[in-house]
Amino acid sequence: MDLEFTAAEQAFRQEVHAYIAKSLPAEISAKVHGGKRLGREDYMRWHRTLAKQGWVAPGWPTEFGGPGWTAVQQQIFDEECAAAGAPRILPFGVKMVAPVIMRFGNAAQKQHFLPRILSGEDWWCQGYSEPGAGSDLASLKTKAVRRGDHYIVNGQKTWNTLGQFADWIFVLARTATEGRPQEGISFLLVDMKTPGITVRPIRMLDGEHEINEVWFEDVKVPVANLVGEENKGWTCAKFLLGHERTGIAGVGACKRELKRLKEIARMEPGGGGRPLIEDTRFRDRIAQVEIDLMALEFTNLRVLSAEGEGKRAPGPEASILKVRGTEIQQALSELMMQAVGVYGIPYVPEALDAGWTGEGVGADYAAPLSGHYFNMRKTSIYGGSNEIQKNIVAQLSLGL
Repeated sequence: MDLEFTAAEQAFRQEVHAYIAKSLPAEISAKVHGGKRLGREDYMRWHRTLAKQGWVAPGWPTEFGGPGWTAVQQQIFDEECAAAGAPRILPFGVKMVAPVIMRFGNAAQKQHFLPRILSGEDWWCQGYSEPGAGSDLASLKTKAVRRGDHYIVNGQKTWNTLGQFADWIFVLARTATEGRPQEGISFLLVDMKTPGITVRPIRMLDGEHEINEVWFEDVKVPVANLVGEENKGWTCAKFLLGHERTGIAGVGACKRELKRLKEIARMEPGGGGRPLIEDTRFRDRIAQVEIDLMALEFTNLRVLSAEGEGKRAPGPEASILKVRGTEIQQALSELMMQAVGVYGIPYVPEALDAGWTGEGVGADYAAPLSGHYFNMRKTSIYGGSNEIQKNIVAQLSLGL
């Protein structure tokens, strides 16, 4: 792999940089850089802005409205957005359910859902995990019983991200009980406004309402909303998880957080003394995570290149990206907490609000870091725990 960007790629970076500088609202950028709370409108405002430019779905084929970018261009775009403090484009529609619809959906589903995902008209969420069926997803118990031209869905999904804002949810449900656990599962698209759906908040360690449990009680779902074949949803599920795990790596965001870590480590301690960046052991730890991030970036480019050339969907490489990406994210949050020392001890929920001044806490930049640290604990679990991902790599790559 040529590690030098071409002149065309450098020109593309300048184009992206200029557009983001012109189009990204300053108040949203300030929230992202400061670790502040983002609301629904913050996400959607940036989504709609990129949609007008035709840049909201970098990985989509041009036939469905994508920009037709190369893997390197996608990586450059991700880096520039993260560095500028742009909110992430929520993956549930653009990066997760959309590729499934493109691959397995019928013409009517593609024609209806894909433009609405692209424009931001529909906010999607995920209905995969259940109590007792997380990393062991094939053990799911949510049932969909066919009655005429509808399925009747009953069950519970958990760890549902931002479902309180969602218009639609993609759901794995059991439509048959014979055979292996992976058999008899179907992939359904469900309108969140359908009677019988209840969303209940789950408060996380950082006090935020980011995730939910979703209950289905006699929910009627049109058979027309079945993606692919009945009882063959496990194929859709695996395909989607490959895209999800690739996205979890978050190379661009990690680069932004690495820069933030270095800035914090260069600050003078509140009680005087040397900045922590001058401590050799701490500086070595920063260097190690930076090296790990470089390796992750090269691996991510290889996976994106193979996918973009149509060779195959992400396989065990997606699991590698998920494991290393989440380990790096956690390492960065841990180092930032160490860098701020005692200023990182108090968790102040109000610190996540835009305009909070930090009065009485001592260091306003440090107050949100403990919440961020707590939040990052989940990354090695969601999308399939890292232990499960290592098993996948051992089985598919090493034949163990």
